[in-house]
Amino acid sequence: MSDAPVLQIRSLSKAFGPVHALSGVQFELRRGEVHALCGENGAGKSTLMNMIGGILQPDEGDILIDGKPVTIASPAAAQKIGIALVHQEIALCQDATVAENICMAAINARRAPLMNFQQVHADAEKAMNRLAPIAVRTKVADLSISSQQLVEIAKALTLDCKVLILDEPTAALTETEAQRLFAIVRGLKQRGISVIYISHRMAEIFSLCDRVTVFRDGRYVATEAIEATSPNDVVRKMVGREITQLYPDKLPADAKPGRALLSVSGLSDGTRFANVDLELRTGEILGIGGLIGAGRSEIAQTICGLRPATAGSVVLDGKNLAIRSYADAVRAGLVYLSEDRKRSGVFLDLSIAANVSALDLGKLTGRFGLLDRRAEADQATSLARQLGVRMSGIDAAVSTLSGGNQQKVAIAKQLSVAPKVIIMDEPTRGIDVGAKVEIHRLLRDLANRGVGIIVISSELPELIGLCDRVAVVREGRIAGVLGTGQLNEETIIMLASGVQPNAVYEGQAQNVA
Repeated sequence: MSDAPVLQIRSLSKAFGPVHALSGVQFELRRGEVHALCGENGAGKSTLMNMIGGILQPDEGDILIDGKPVTIASPAAAQKIGIALVHQEIALCQDATVAENICMAAINARRAPLMNFQQVHADAEKAMNRLAPIAVRTKVADLSISSQQLVEIAKALTLDCKVLILDEPTAALTETEAQRLFAIVRGLKQRGISVIYISHRMAEIFSLCDRVTVFRDGRYVATEAIEATSPNDVVRKMVGREITQLYPDKLPADAKPGRALLSVSGLSDGTRFANVDLELRTGEILGIGGLIGAGRSEIAQTICGLRPATAGSVVLDGKNLAIRSYADAVRAGLVYLSEDRKRSGVFLDLSIAANVSALDLGKLTGRFGLLDRRAEADQATSLARQLGVRMSGIDAAVSTLSGGNQQKVAIAKQLSVAPKVIIMDEPTRGIDVGAKVEIHRLLRDLANRGVGIIVISSELPELIGLCDRVAVVREGRIAGVLGTGQLNEETIIMLASGVQPNAVYEGQAQNVA
């Protein structure tokens, strides 16, 4: 790693109306280093990356590449000077194939009248196989969020860049996929390529990065060498306060199980999973773990009527449900928070208030069938305050919020209907550590108040730290259910990958696939 900076940011500022996203920040990236950028949601990290990537223009300040001031007028201009950006939110052409997305820059630059699709597919397969065996002729819209994230990364790796920006690159990846990405990043570093790594996961930052810079509330706080700081110190700088407990207290190990609030028996969809049995008890948080692609989300969506079931039953609060659509599930008190915030979690162009009320407009309807705007505003204000949404007001469009605050609005929408059971698919993806703590405490508080909570998560520490029991899914079946005493990363990974663990776990006899 050379001390010579390849990228320098000097006194950069950016405002959106009255909101100052960045105020005179600084940043320096040396040649051949992996530099972490940390901060809570809304701290200005993505705004800075969008300016470096040519998507936004600064109001004040300078961007220097190899010591020379530059104006990065567009994403194409950024690519020409050697900057590649992998967005936190998926930014692929959904109707194009994997190969067409990966090779898009090369396709746009070519001058030949005819396309050599054989070469395009070969180049795309070479890039894709470094990360995962995803068929390059597949349309992107047909891929899961995790697979789309891998395509985003593969696309960036095909560019001849000197600076690679990775914004929450592992948020949708399994541990295996993440480790493969880390190996690639280390290889890029050895070749002298510089990487800006944005993540809320401290373990990744401290194993992969050379230095870390912290932003808070749109301002520069500090830059430290990794060996000279600690995760606790970084978190303290991010949030401006001490966080002493990442996860709330669980149910006591000797607590008696509550009554069955949700029972799923013999559920199948005919394609992705079969013969699934699950039970959620009052007072507990049930986790669902497993490798991406194992069928976790499909199981949850089928329970909630978002996918058709071919067999099985769902019993909620003692009543056998006949769920033909998601509307039936919502009316019964069963709601689902999608893992795909951008496409299914929120309406980006609508206001915060309109998003929060979207699941049940009927209860906010006044005389003559008109929406009671005051009631809608009161509901949105209360839930936004409860969840700590950073906003200019409830009339602001959700698209103006950071990713983490968009996620909080999506959660507020579920809570607005006072559900009996909430199934949350990756509820803290892309959310900073301070907001995670708030959401974890909220989930435990809801569970303590009798609301059933099911959490699907790819983060093993979250499953272990938050959940009272974890059902592990492998290849569309429940491989095992682990109680608090059996929860550890090794056992979860073994069950998820088909390796029989030595320990006896809850429901072993009937749940081994």
